[in-house]
Amino acid sequence: MRAIRILVVVLLVIVVGGLVLRLSGIGFPAAVRGPKIEPGSALVFDLEGEYVEAPEAPLLARVLGQHRVPLVTVLSELRKAGRDARISTVVLRIRGLDIGWAKAQDLRDAILALHDRGKRTYAYVECERFGANREYYVASAADQVWLAPGTRAPLVGLAADYLFLGGLWEKLGVSLEVEKVGKYKSAAESLAGRQMSEANAEMVNSLMDSYETQMIAAVADRRKLSPSDLRAIIDEAPVTPTEMLAAKLVDGVGHLDALLAKQGNPPIVEDEDYAAVDARSVGFEPVATFALVYGTGSVVHGDAKASRAGEPVLASTTVSRALRKASEDDDIKAIVFRIDSPGGSALASDIVYQAVVDAKKKKPLVVSMSDLAASGGYYVAAAADTVVAQPGTLTGSIGVFVIRPVIGGLLDKLGIGHAAITRGAHADLLLSTETMTPDTRARLESEVRSIYDLFVERVSTGRSLEPAYVDEVGQGRVWTGAQANERKLVNVLGGLHVAVDRVKEQAGLTRDADVALLPYPPPEPLIEQIRKVAFGSEVGSEVGGELAGVAPALPLPEPLRRLAAVLADLPSGSPILVPPVVVDVH
Repeated sequence: MRAIRILVVVLLVIVVGGLVLRLSGIGFPAAVRGPKIEPGSALVFDLEGEYVEAPEAPLLARVLGQHRVPLVTVLSELRKAGRDARISTVVLRIRGLDIGWAKAQDLRDAILALHDRGKRTYAYVECERFGANREYYVASAADQVWLAPGTRAPLVGLAADYLFLGGLWEKLGVSLEVEKVGKYKSAAESLAGRQMSEANAEMVNSLMDSYETQMIAAVADRRKLSPSDLRAIIDEAPVTPTEMLAAKLVDGVGHLDALLAKQGNPPIVEDEDYAAVDARSVGFEPVATFALVYGTGSVVHGDAKASRAGEPVLASTTVSRALRKASEDDDIKAIVFRIDSPGGSALASDIVYQAVVDAKKKKPLVVSMSDLAASGGYYVAAAADTVVAQPGTLTGSIGVFVIRPVIGGLLDKLGIGHAAITRGAHADLLLSTETMTPDTRARLESEVRSIYDLFVERVSTGRSLEPAYVDEVGQGRVWTGAQANERKLVNVLGGLHVAVDRVKEQAGLTRDADVALLPYPPPEPLIEQIRKVAFGSEVGSEVGGELAGVAPALPLPEPLRRLAAVLADLPSGSPILVPPVVVDVH
Protein backbone atom coordinates (compact mmCIF):
# COMPACT_ATOMS: atom_id res chain seq x y z
CA MET A 1 0.00 0.00 0.00
CA ARG A 2 2.80 2.40 0.84
CA ALA A 3 4.35 1.84 -2.58
CA ILE A 4 1.03 2.60 -4.24
CA ARG A 5 0.67 5.81 -2.23
CA ILE A 6 4.18 6.91 -3.21
CA LEU A 7 3.35 6.21 -6.85
CA VAL A 8 0.21 8.31 -6.49
CA VAL A 9 2.29 11.18 -5.07
CA VAL A 10 4.76 11.01 -7.96
CA LEU A 11 2.00 10.98 -10.56
CA LEU A 12 0.18 13.85 -8.87
CA VAL A 13 3.35 15.95 -8.73
CA ILE A 14 3.96 15.34 -12.44
CA VAL A 15 0.38 15.98 -13.56
CA VAL A 16 -0.43 18.87 -11.23
CA GLY A 17 3.02 20.36 -11.55
CA GLY A 18 2.59 20.49 -15.32
CA LEU A 19 -0.81 22.11 -14.87
CA VAL A 20 0.63 24.75 -12.56
CA LEU A 21 3.35 25.56 -15.07
CA ARG A 22 0.71 25.93 -17.75
CA LEU A 23 -1.52 28.12 -15.63
CA SER A 24 1.36 30.28 -14.50
CA GLY A 25 2.53 30.79 -18.08
CA ILE A 26 5.99 29.23 -17.69
CA GLY A 27 6.89 28.16 -21.20
CA PHE A 28 3.54 29.47 -22.46
CA PRO A 29 3.99 33.19 -23.23
CA ALA A 30 0.43 33.53 -24.49
CA ALA A 31 -0.91 32.56 -21.05
CA VAL A 32 0.97 35.44 -19.44
CA ARG A 33 -0.55 37.96 -21.83
CA GLY A 34 -4.02 36.55 -21.37
CA PRO A 35 -6.63 36.47 -24.14
CA LYS A 36 -6.58 39.12 -26.81
CA ILE A 37 -9.72 41.24 -26.47
CA GLU A 38 -10.69 43.65 -29.20
CA PRO A 39 -12.40 46.97 -28.45
CA GLY A 40 -16.19 46.72 -28.58
CA SER A 41 -16.21 43.05 -27.59
CA ALA A 42 -19.18 41.20 -26.12
CA LEU A 43 -18.57 39.01 -23.08
CA VAL A 44 -20.79 35.91 -23.03
CA PHE A 45 -21.11 34.90 -19.39
CA ASP A 46 -22.87 31.73 -18.24
CA LEU A 47 -25.00 31.74 -15.10
CA GLU A 48 -25.98 28.20 -14.22
CA GLY A 49 -26.21 25.72 -11.37
CA GLU A 50 -25.15 26.22 -7.77
CA TYR A 51 -22.88 28.94 -6.42
CA VAL A 52 -21.42 28.29 -3.00
CA GLU A 53 -20.34 30.51 -0.13
CA ALA A 54 -16.97 28.84 0.30
CA PRO A 55 -13.43 29.27 -0.99
CA GLU A 56 -12.63 27.86 -4.38
CA ALA A 57 -11.76 24.18 -4.18
CA PRO A 58 -8.02 23.48 -3.78
CA LEU A 59 -6.17 23.05 -7.06
CA LEU A 60 -5.70 19.34 -6.47
CA ALA A 61 -9.40 18.83 -5.82
CA ARG A 62 -10.20 20.65 -9.09
CA VAL A 63 -7.78 18.39 -10.95
CA LEU A 64 -9.56 15.38 -9.45
CA GLY A 65 -12.91 16.58 -10.77
CA GLN A 66 -14.39 18.85 -8.10
CA HIS A 67 -16.34 21.74 -9.63
CA ARG A 68 -17.38 24.17 -6.91
CA VAL A 69 -17.87 27.77 -8.03
CA PRO A 70 -17.86 30.41 -5.29
CA LEU A 71 -20.40 33.20 -5.72
CA VAL A 72 -17.68 35.76 -5.00
CA THR A 73 -15.80 34.55 -8.11
CA VAL A 74 -18.82 35.26 -10.31
CA LEU A 75 -19.39 38.68 -8.74
CA SER A 76 -15.72 39.60 -9.09
CA GLU A 77 -15.62 38.58 -12.76
CA LEU A 78 -18.65 40.74 -13.54
CA ARG A 79 -17.15 43.70 -11.70
CA LYS A 80 -13.93 43.21 -13.64
CA ALA A 81 -15.90 43.32 -16.89
CA GLY A 82 -17.56 46.51 -15.72
CA ARG A 83 -14.14 48.18 -15.56
CA ASP A 84 -12.85 46.77 -18.85
CA ALA A 85 -13.10 49.46 -21.52
CA ARG A 86 -12.73 46.79 -24.24
CA ILE A 87 -16.03 45.16 -23.20
CA SER A 88 -19.04 47.09 -24.47
CA THR A 89 -21.68 44.38 -24.09
CA VAL A 90 -22.30 41.59 -21.60
CA VAL A 91 -24.61 38.73 -22.59
CA LEU A 92 -25.69 36.65 -19.62
CA ARG A 93 -26.67 33.15 -20.74
CA ILE A 94 -28.97 31.99 -17.93
CA ARG A 95 -29.82 28.34 -17.43
CA GLY A 96 -31.17 26.52 -14.37
CA LEU A 97 -30.04 28.24 -11.17
CA ASP A 98 -29.91 26.26 -7.92
CA ILE A 99 -29.64 29.27 -5.62
CA GLY A 100 -31.80 31.12 -3.12
CA TRP A 101 -33.31 34.56 -3.40
CA ALA A 102 -30.42 36.39 -1.72
CA LYS A 103 -27.85 35.00 -4.16
CA ALA A 104 -30.24 35.87 -6.98
CA GLN A 105 -30.29 39.44 -5.65
CA ASP A 106 -26.49 39.50 -5.52
CA LEU A 107 -26.47 38.52 -9.20
CA ARG A 108 -29.09 41.16 -10.05
CA ASP A 109 -27.03 43.78 -8.24
CA ALA A 110 -23.98 42.79 -10.29
CA ILE A 111 -25.94 43.07 -13.56
CA LEU A 112 -27.32 46.49 -12.58
CA ALA A 113 -23.77 47.60 -11.72
CA LEU A 114 -22.70 46.69 -15.27
CA HIS A 115 -25.47 48.92 -16.60
CA ASP A 116 -24.31 51.74 -14.32
CA ARG A 117 -20.81 51.32 -15.78
CA GLY A 118 -22.19 51.96 -19.26
CA LYS A 119 -22.27 48.36 -20.49
CA ARG A 120 -25.15 47.08 -22.59
CA THR A 121 -26.57 44.03 -20.85
CA TYR A 122 -28.61 41.23 -22.38
CA ALA A 123 -30.04 38.21 -20.60
CA TYR A 124 -30.47 35.12 -22.75
CA VAL A 125 -32.67 32.58 -20.93
CA GLU A 126 -32.46 28.86 -21.71
CA CYS A 127 -34.74 27.02 -19.28
CA GLU A 128 -37.00 24.00 -19.49
CA ARG A 129 -38.42 23.98 -15.95
CA PHE A 130 -42.15 24.31 -15.44
CA GLY A 131 -41.44 27.54 -13.61
CA ALA A 132 -38.22 29.52 -13.69
CA ASN A 133 -39.08 32.44 -11.43
CA ARG A 134 -35.58 32.94 -10.06
CA GLU A 135 -33.97 32.65 -13.49
CA TYR A 136 -36.33 35.25 -14.93
CA TYR A 137 -35.94 37.41 -11.82
CA VAL A 138 -32.16 37.52 -12.38
CA ALA A 139 -32.60 38.05 -16.13
CA SER A 140 -34.96 40.99 -15.63
CA ALA A 141 -32.08 43.10 -14.32
CA ALA A 142 -30.60 43.24 -17.85
CA ASP A 143 -31.39 45.96 -20.37
CA GLN A 144 -33.02 43.36 -22.60
CA VAL A 145 -34.27 39.83 -22.02
CA TRP A 146 -34.29 37.20 -24.77
CA LEU A 147 -35.72 33.69 -24.63
CA ALA A 148 -34.45 30.63 -26.44
CA PRO A 149 -37.27 29.39 -28.71
CA GLY A 150 -37.63 26.17 -26.70
CA THR A 151 -38.03 27.88 -23.33
CA ARG A 152 -41.46 27.58 -21.70
CA ALA A 153 -43.35 29.26 -18.82
CA PRO A 154 -40.51 31.01 -16.98
CA LEU A 155 -42.83 33.11 -14.80
CA VAL A 156 -45.77 31.44 -13.03
CA GLY A 157 -45.84 32.90 -9.52
CA LEU A 158 -44.38 31.56 -6.29
CA ALA A 159 -44.89 28.26 -4.51
CA ALA A 160 -43.46 26.42 -1.49
CA ASP A 161 -43.86 22.87 -0.22
CA TYR A 162 -44.01 22.06 3.50
CA LEU A 163 -43.78 18.51 4.80
CA PHE A 164 -44.86 17.16 8.19
CA LEU A 165 -43.42 13.79 9.13
CA GLY A 166 -45.31 13.01 12.35
CA GLY A 167 -47.62 10.45 10.74
CA LEU A 168 -44.63 8.57 9.33
CA TRP A 169 -43.14 8.02 12.78
CA GLU A 170 -46.50 6.82 14.11
CA LYS A 171 -46.69 4.17 11.40
CA LEU A 172 -43.19 3.04 12.32
CA GLY A 173 -44.00 2.86 16.02
CA VAL A 174 -41.67 5.77 16.87
CA SER A 175 -42.87 8.59 19.10
CA LEU A 176 -41.13 11.97 19.22
CA GLU A 177 -41.00 13.93 22.45
CA VAL A 178 -40.53 17.59 21.61
CA GLU A 179 -39.58 20.54 23.78
CA LYS A 180 -39.28 23.94 22.17
CA VAL A 181 -39.25 27.62 22.98
CA GLY A 182 -40.73 29.85 20.32
CA LYS A 183 -44.28 30.07 19.05
CA TYR A 184 -43.02 29.92 15.46
CA LYS A 185 -40.25 27.32 15.91
CA SER A 186 -41.75 25.17 13.19
CA ALA A 187 -38.71 23.03 12.43
CA ALA A 188 -39.90 20.78 15.27
CA GLU A 189 -43.38 20.85 13.75
CA SER A 190 -42.01 19.71 10.39
CA LEU A 191 -40.34 16.73 12.04
CA ALA A 192 -42.97 15.73 14.58
CA GLY A 193 -46.28 17.27 13.49
CA ARG A 194 -48.95 16.10 11.07
CA GLN A 195 -50.12 19.45 9.69
CA MET A 196 -49.31 23.14 9.59
CA SER A 197 -50.17 25.10 12.73
CA GLU A 198 -51.82 28.52 12.67
CA ALA A 199 -48.58 30.17 13.82
CA ASN A 200 -46.59 28.44 11.09
CA ALA A 201 -49.17 29.40 8.46
CA GLU A 202 -49.00 33.02 9.62
CA MET A 203 -45.22 33.00 9.29
CA VAL A 204 -44.96 31.32 5.89
CA ASN A 205 -47.66 33.52 4.39
CA SER A 206 -45.73 36.53 5.64
CA LEU A 207 -42.56 35.20 4.01
CA MET A 208 -44.42 34.51 0.76
CA ASP A 209 -45.89 38.03 0.75
CA SER A 210 -42.43 39.53 1.27
CA TYR A 211 -40.87 37.51 -1.55
CA GLU A 212 -43.73 38.29 -3.93
CA THR A 213 -43.50 42.00 -3.15
CA GLN A 214 -39.75 41.98 -3.79
CA MET A 215 -40.03 40.06 -7.05
CA ILE A 216 -42.95 42.08 -8.40
CA ALA A 217 -41.34 45.43 -7.55
CA ALA A 218 -37.98 44.52 -9.10
CA VAL A 219 -39.37 43.01 -12.31
CA ALA A 220 -42.02 45.69 -12.81
CA ASP A 221 -39.40 48.43 -12.47
CA ARG A 222 -37.05 46.98 -15.09
CA ARG A 223 -39.83 45.94 -17.51
CA LYS A 224 -41.61 49.30 -17.22
CA LEU A 225 -44.84 47.69 -16.02
CA SER A 226 -47.09 48.55 -13.11
CA PRO A 227 -47.14 46.00 -10.27
CA SER A 228 -50.85 45.38 -10.87
CA ASP A 229 -50.30 44.76 -14.58
CA LEU A 230 -47.45 42.38 -13.83
CA ARG A 231 -49.56 40.41 -11.36
CA ALA A 232 -52.29 40.13 -13.99
CA ILE A 233 -49.77 38.83 -16.53
CA ILE A 234 -48.49 36.22 -14.06
CA ASP A 235 -52.05 35.08 -13.38
CA GLU A 236 -52.55 34.64 -17.13
CA ALA A 237 -49.42 32.41 -17.06
CA PRO A 238 -48.06 33.06 -20.55
CA VAL A 239 -46.48 29.81 -21.74
CA THR A 240 -44.83 30.26 -25.10
CA PRO A 241 -42.03 32.72 -25.87
CA THR A 242 -44.38 34.48 -28.28
CA GLU A 243 -46.87 35.04 -25.46
CA MET A 244 -44.06 36.31 -23.22
CA LEU A 245 -43.06 38.73 -25.96
CA ALA A 246 -46.63 39.98 -26.36
CA ALA A 247 -46.87 40.52 -22.59
CA LYS A 248 -43.72 42.69 -22.71
CA LEU A 249 -41.87 40.35 -20.38
CA VAL A 250 -39.12 39.78 -22.97
CA ASP A 251 -37.62 41.73 -25.85
CA GLY A 252 -36.74 38.98 -28.26
CA VAL A 253 -37.08 35.30 -29.09
CA GLY A 254 -34.38 33.47 -30.98
CA HIS A 255 -31.11 31.63 -30.70
CA LEU A 256 -28.04 33.28 -29.24
CA ASP A 257 -26.49 33.94 -32.65
CA ALA A 258 -29.61 35.90 -33.64
CA LEU A 259 -29.25 38.09 -30.55
CA LEU A 260 -25.58 38.71 -31.35
CA ALA A 261 -26.35 39.39 -35.00
CA LYS A 262 -28.83 42.05 -33.96
CA GLN A 263 -25.97 43.72 -32.07
CA GLY A 264 -23.81 43.76 -35.21
CA ASN A 265 -21.91 40.53 -34.47
CA PRO A 266 -19.34 42.05 -32.11
CA PRO A 267 -16.14 40.09 -31.28
CA ILE A 268 -17.04 37.43 -28.72
CA VAL A 269 -15.19 36.65 -25.48
CA GLU A 270 -16.29 33.56 -23.55
CA ASP A 271 -16.26 33.75 -19.75
CA GLU A 272 -13.78 30.87 -19.37
CA ASP A 273 -11.28 32.82 -21.49
CA TYR A 274 -12.04 36.10 -19.78
CA ALA A 275 -11.15 34.53 -16.42
CA ALA A 276 -7.48 34.70 -17.53
CA VAL A 277 -7.59 38.52 -17.68
CA ASP A 278 -5.59 39.98 -14.81
CA ALA A 279 -7.76 42.39 -12.79
CA ARG A 280 -4.77 44.72 -12.54
CA SER A 281 -4.87 45.20 -16.30
CA VAL A 282 -8.27 46.92 -15.98
CA GLY A 283 -7.19 49.22 -13.16
CA PHE A 284 -7.76 47.13 -10.04
CA GLU A 285 -5.21 48.37 -7.49
CA PRO A 286 -5.97 47.12 -3.97
CA VAL A 287 -4.84 49.36 -1.13
CA ALA A 288 -5.74 46.84 1.57
CA THR A 289 -6.58 43.18 2.12
CA PHE A 290 -9.74 42.05 3.89
CA ALA A 291 -10.22 38.53 5.22
CA LEU A 292 -13.29 36.76 3.84
CA VAL A 293 -14.25 34.18 6.47
CA TYR A 294 -16.98 31.78 5.42
CA GLY A 295 -19.61 30.33 7.74
CA THR A 296 -21.43 27.94 5.44
CA GLY A 297 -23.58 24.89 6.15
CA SER A 298 -24.88 23.38 9.36
CA VAL A 299 -23.36 24.70 12.60
CA VAL A 300 -21.43 21.79 14.12
CA HIS A 301 -19.12 21.43 17.08
CA GLY A 302 -15.43 20.78 16.54
CA ASP A 303 -12.90 21.05 13.72
CA ALA A 304 -14.06 20.24 10.19
CA LYS A 305 -14.20 21.74 6.73
CA ALA A 306 -16.80 19.50 5.18
CA SER A 307 -19.61 17.13 6.06
CA ARG A 308 -19.54 13.43 5.30
CA ALA A 309 -21.16 14.26 1.97
CA GLY A 310 -18.41 16.74 1.15
CA GLU A 311 -20.56 19.85 1.74
CA PRO A 312 -19.18 22.83 3.70
CA VAL A 313 -19.99 23.03 7.41
CA LEU A 314 -19.77 25.88 9.89
CA ALA A 315 -17.58 24.07 12.42
CA SER A 316 -17.03 25.95 15.67
CA THR A 317 -13.29 25.31 16.04
CA THR A 318 -12.49 25.83 12.35
CA VAL A 319 -14.39 29.09 11.98
CA SER A 320 -13.34 30.45 15.38
CA ARG A 321 -9.69 29.78 14.51
CA ALA A 322 -10.09 31.56 11.15
CA LEU A 323 -11.64 34.61 12.84
CA ARG A 324 -8.89 34.69 15.46
CA LYS A 325 -6.02 34.33 13.00
CA ALA A 326 -7.50 36.95 10.69
CA SER A 327 -7.85 39.37 13.60
CA GLU A 328 -4.19 38.78 14.52
CA ASP A 329 -2.79 39.02 10.97
CA ASP A 330 -1.08 42.39 10.44
CA ASP A 331 -1.69 42.11 6.68
CA ILE A 332 -5.46 41.96 7.21
CA LYS A 333 -7.19 45.33 7.54
CA ALA A 334 -10.74 44.12 8.25
CA ILE A 335 -12.94 41.01 8.26
CA VAL A 336 -16.03 40.12 6.26
CA PHE A 337 -17.86 37.14 7.79
CA ARG A 338 -20.05 35.67 5.03
CA ILE A 339 -22.79 33.41 6.42
CA ASP A 340 -24.99 30.92 4.58
CA SER A 341 -26.21 28.61 7.32
CA PRO A 342 -29.43 27.06 8.63
CA GLY A 343 -27.97 26.77 12.14
CA GLY A 344 -27.44 23.64 14.18
CA SER A 345 -25.62 23.07 17.46
CA ALA A 346 -26.43 25.56 20.21
CA LEU A 347 -23.03 25.06 21.84
CA ALA A 348 -21.14 25.54 18.57
CA SER A 349 -23.15 28.69 17.80
CA ASP A 350 -22.20 30.23 21.14
CA ILE A 351 -18.51 29.39 20.62
CA VAL A 352 -18.46 31.17 17.26
CA TYR A 353 -20.43 34.09 18.71
CA GLN A 354 -17.65 34.62 21.25
CA ALA A 355 -15.02 34.38 18.50
CA VAL A 356 -16.81 37.21 16.67
CA VAL A 357 -16.84 39.29 19.87
CA ASP A 358 -13.08 38.75 20.31
CA ALA A 359 -12.20 39.38 16.65
CA LYS A 360 -14.08 42.68 16.38
CA LYS A 361 -12.06 44.06 19.30
CA LYS A 362 -9.02 43.93 17.00
CA LYS A 363 -10.40 44.52 13.50
CA PRO A 364 -13.55 45.99 11.95
CA LEU A 365 -15.90 43.06 11.33
CA VAL A 366 -19.04 43.03 9.21
CA VAL A 367 -21.38 40.10 8.63
CA SER A 368 -22.71 39.55 5.13
CA MET A 369 -25.70 37.19 4.97
CA SER A 370 -26.31 35.05 1.90
CA ASP A 371 -29.45 32.98 1.25
CA LEU A 372 -29.83 31.75 4.82
CA ALA A 373 -28.53 32.97 8.17
CA ALA A 374 -31.21 31.78 10.53
CA SER A 375 -31.36 30.36 14.04
CA GLY A 376 -27.78 29.26 14.79
CA GLY A 377 -26.76 31.08 11.61
CA TYR A 378 -28.25 34.28 13.03
CA TYR A 379 -26.81 33.58 16.50
CA VAL A 380 -23.22 33.68 15.18
CA ALA A 381 -23.94 36.89 13.25
CA ALA A 382 -25.51 38.88 16.06
CA ALA A 383 -22.26 40.13 17.63
CA ALA A 384 -20.86 41.80 14.48
CA ASP A 385 -20.32 45.55 14.23
CA THR A 386 -22.72 45.62 11.28
CA VAL A 387 -25.03 42.96 9.85
CA VAL A 388 -25.81 43.20 6.12
CA ALA A 389 -28.50 41.05 4.48
CA GLN A 390 -30.21 40.96 1.12
CA PRO A 391 -33.98 41.60 1.18
CA GLY A 392 -34.42 37.93 0.24
CA THR A 393 -32.19 36.46 2.95
CA LEU A 394 -33.95 34.13 5.39
CA THR A 395 -32.85 35.13 8.88
CA GLY A 396 -33.92 35.45 12.51
CA SER A 397 -35.58 32.29 13.85
CA ILE A 398 -34.46 33.08 17.39
CA GLY A 399 -35.64 29.94 19.12
CA VAL A 400 -34.59 26.46 20.20
CA PHE A 401 -35.98 22.95 20.29
CA VAL A 402 -35.00 19.41 21.14
CA ILE A 403 -36.52 16.21 19.79
CA ARG A 404 -36.16 12.95 21.65
CA PRO A 405 -37.15 9.89 19.59
CA VAL A 406 -38.66 6.98 21.54
CA ILE A 407 -38.28 3.75 19.57
CA GLY A 408 -39.82 1.25 21.98
CA GLY A 409 -42.91 0.90 19.79
CA LEU A 410 -40.78 0.22 16.73
CA LEU A 411 -38.86 -2.48 18.57
CA ASP A 412 -42.14 -4.08 19.63
CA LYS A 413 -43.32 -4.14 16.00
CA LEU A 414 -40.08 -5.84 15.03
CA GLY A 415 -40.30 -8.38 17.83
CA ILE A 416 -37.22 -7.02 19.58
CA GLY A 417 -37.33 -7.12 23.36
CA HIS A 418 -36.01 -4.22 25.39
CA ALA A 419 -35.42 -3.23 29.00
CA ALA A 420 -34.21 -0.06 30.71
CA ILE A 421 -32.21 0.30 33.94
CA THR A 422 -31.24 3.72 35.33
CA ARG A 423 -29.47 5.35 38.21
CA GLY A 424 -30.43 8.92 39.03
CA ALA A 425 -33.79 10.66 39.22
CA HIS A 426 -33.61 12.00 35.66
CA ALA A 427 -31.43 9.42 33.94
CA ASP A 428 -34.43 8.34 31.85
CA LEU A 429 -33.61 11.37 29.68
CA LEU A 430 -30.82 9.23 28.19
CA LEU A 431 -33.06 6.33 27.22
CA SER A 432 -34.25 5.74 23.67
CA THR A 433 -36.92 3.13 24.45
CA GLU A 434 -39.01 4.77 27.19
CA THR A 435 -40.91 8.04 27.47
CA MET A 436 -39.71 10.56 30.03
CA THR A 437 -41.28 10.94 33.44
CA PRO A 438 -43.08 14.25 34.08
CA ASP A 439 -40.24 15.40 36.36
CA THR A 440 -37.61 14.66 33.73
CA ARG A 441 -39.65 16.41 31.08
CA ALA A 442 -39.86 19.47 33.32
CA ARG A 443 -36.09 19.40 33.69
CA LEU A 444 -35.63 19.20 29.91
CA GLU A 445 -38.06 22.06 29.42
CA SER A 446 -35.99 24.12 31.87
CA GLU A 447 -32.80 23.35 29.93
CA VAL A 448 -34.34 24.33 26.59
CA ARG A 449 -35.65 27.54 28.15
CA SER A 450 -32.19 28.40 29.49
CA ILE A 451 -30.68 28.04 26.01
CA TYR A 452 -33.38 30.28 24.55
CA ASP A 453 -32.73 32.87 27.26
CA LEU A 454 -29.01 32.79 26.42
CA PHE A 455 -29.84 33.20 22.71
CA VAL A 456 -31.99 36.24 23.52
CA GLU A 457 -29.24 37.65 25.74
CA ARG A 458 -26.62 37.25 22.98
CA VAL A 459 -28.82 38.97 20.41
CA SER A 460 -29.77 41.70 22.86
CA THR A 461 -26.12 42.44 23.63
CA GLY A 462 -24.86 42.13 20.07
CA ARG A 463 -27.63 44.16 18.45
CA SER A 464 -28.04 46.66 21.35
CA LEU A 465 -31.71 45.77 21.76
CA GLU A 466 -33.85 45.24 24.83
CA PRO A 467 -34.26 41.55 25.77
CA ALA A 468 -38.05 41.90 25.84
CA TYR A 469 -37.99 43.23 22.27
CA VAL A 470 -35.73 40.40 21.08
CA ASP A 471 -38.12 37.90 22.65
CA GLU A 472 -41.02 39.59 20.88
CA VAL A 473 -39.43 39.38 17.40
CA GLY A 474 -37.86 36.02 18.25
CA GLN A 475 -40.13 33.13 19.23
CA GLY A 476 -38.54 31.06 16.48
CA ARG A 477 -39.95 33.28 13.73
CA VAL A 478 -38.14 33.42 10.39
CA TRP A 479 -38.00 36.78 8.63
CA THR A 480 -36.86 37.86 5.21
CA GLY A 481 -33.97 40.31 5.23
CA ALA A 482 -36.37 43.12 4.36
CA GLN A 483 -38.55 42.26 7.35
CA ALA A 484 -35.54 41.77 9.63
CA ASN A 485 -34.21 45.20 8.67
CA GLU A 486 -37.51 46.78 9.71
CA ARG A 487 -37.20 44.98 13.07
CA LYS A 488 -33.57 46.00 13.69
CA LEU A 489 -32.24 42.46 13.44
CA VAL A 490 -30.04 43.55 10.53
CA ASN A 491 -28.52 46.98 9.93
CA VAL A 492 -28.21 47.35 6.17
CA LEU A 493 -29.83 45.79 3.11
CA GLY A 494 -27.51 44.65 0.33
CA GLY A 495 -25.17 41.98 -0.88
CA LEU A 496 -21.53 41.11 -0.45
CA HIS A 497 -20.20 44.28 -2.04
CA VAL A 498 -22.43 46.47 0.14
CA ALA A 499 -20.91 44.69 3.15
CA VAL A 500 -17.42 45.35 1.79
CA ASP A 501 -18.24 49.04 1.31
CA ARG A 502 -19.52 49.24 4.88
CA VAL A 503 -16.40 47.65 6.38
CA LYS A 504 -14.22 49.95 4.22
CA GLU A 505 -15.76 52.89 6.05
CA GLN A 506 -15.10 51.26 9.41
CA ALA A 507 -11.49 50.64 8.35
CA GLY A 508 -11.01 54.30 7.41
CA LEU A 509 -11.06 53.75 3.63
CA THR A 510 -13.16 55.49 1.01
CA ARG A 511 -15.91 53.52 -0.71
CA ASP A 512 -14.14 53.71 -4.09
CA ALA A 513 -10.90 52.27 -2.67
CA ASP A 514 -9.98 48.87 -4.12
CA VAL A 515 -9.49 46.05 -1.63
CA ALA A 516 -8.56 42.40 -2.06
CA LEU A 517 -10.77 39.76 -0.44
CA LEU A 518 -8.64 36.89 0.86
CA PRO A 519 -10.51 33.69 1.81
CA TYR A 520 -9.36 32.92 5.32
CA PRO A 521 -7.56 30.80 6.19
CA PRO A 522 -5.66 30.91 2.86
CA PRO A 523 -5.51 27.69 0.82
CA GLU A 524 -2.82 25.19 1.72
CA PRO A 525 0.29 24.88 -0.47
CA LEU A 526 -0.06 22.40 -3.31
CA ILE A 527 2.54 20.02 -1.89
CA GLU A 528 0.57 19.82 1.37
CA GLN A 529 -2.62 18.96 -0.55
CA ILE A 530 -0.77 16.17 -2.37
CA ARG A 531 0.74 14.86 0.84
CA LYS A 532 -2.66 14.65 2.54
CA VAL A 533 -4.27 12.83 -0.35
CA ALA A 534 -1.38 10.41 -0.62
CA PHE A 535 -1.01 9.64 3.08
CA GLY A 536 -4.57 10.13 4.26
CA SER A 537 -6.16 13.14 5.99
CA GLU A 538 -9.24 15.30 6.08
CA VAL A 539 -8.38 16.92 2.74
CA GLY A 540 -8.25 13.50 1.14
CA SER A 541 -11.60 12.67 2.66
CA GLU A 542 -13.04 15.95 1.40
CA VAL A 543 -11.96 15.13 -2.13
CA GLY A 544 -13.35 11.62 -1.73
CA GLY A 545 -16.59 13.04 -0.40
CA GLU A 546 -16.90 15.31 -3.42
CA LEU A 547 -16.24 12.45 -5.82
CA ALA A 548 -18.73 10.28 -3.96
CA GLY A 549 -21.29 13.04 -4.45
CA VAL A 550 -21.19 12.39 -8.19
CA ALA A 551 -23.16 9.17 -7.64
CA PRO A 552 -26.86 9.40 -8.57
CA ALA A 553 -28.97 10.77 -5.73
CA LEU A 554 -31.97 8.86 -4.44
CA PRO A 555 -35.14 9.97 -6.23
CA LEU A 556 -36.57 11.70 -3.16
CA PRO A 557 -38.82 14.76 -3.43
CA GLU A 558 -36.78 17.96 -3.19
CA PRO A 559 -38.13 18.98 0.26
CA LEU A 560 -37.13 15.57 1.69
CA ARG A 561 -33.66 15.78 0.16
CA ARG A 562 -33.14 19.22 1.71
CA LEU A 563 -34.38 17.93 5.05
CA ALA A 564 -32.09 14.89 4.94
CA ALA A 565 -29.08 17.03 4.00
CA VAL A 566 -29.59 19.34 6.97
CA LEU A 567 -30.40 16.66 9.54
CA ALA A 568 -27.35 14.58 8.59
CA ASP A 569 -25.04 17.17 10.17
CA LEU A 570 -27.08 18.16 13.23
CA PRO A 571 -26.12 17.02 16.73
CA SER A 572 -28.10 14.09 18.09
CA GLY A 573 -29.73 14.18 21.52
CA SER A 574 -29.09 17.85 22.26
CA PRO A 575 -30.89 21.18 21.73
CA ILE A 576 -30.53 22.60 18.24
CA LEU A 577 -31.11 25.95 16.62
CA VAL A 578 -32.57 25.57 13.13
CA PRO A 579 -35.45 27.21 11.24
CA PRO A 580 -38.05 25.25 9.24
CA VAL A 581 -35.52 23.22 7.30
CA VAL A 582 -37.66 22.66 4.21
CA VAL A 583 -38.45 26.33 3.48
CA ASP A 584 -37.83 27.10 -0.19
CA VAL A 585 -40.03 29.62 -1.95
CA HIS A 586 -39.57 28.93 -5.65
